Amino acid sequence: MTKPSAPRRHLPTSPFKAPVAPVAKHFALGDRVTHDQFGLGTIVGVEEGIAMLVDFGARQARIVSPYTRMDKL
Repeated sequence: MTKPSAPRRHLPTSPFKAPVAPVAKHFALGDRVTHDQFGLGTIVGVEEGIAMLVDFGARQARIVSPYTRMDKL
């Protein structure tokens, strides 16, 4: 197996645009959210910057940061 490659750095003289960092999403206790896999839910636990515990009715799931598949309603 090979090691994963390191992210490429952007040179200031490059004619190509620098890669855009994803915007960090912020959620609070009690927020209503929707998740691509689990559906509608409510945030019932917060681990700052690490994960959110979300109640989706039939189950609770721990969603890990950066929350790419979860949006606030």
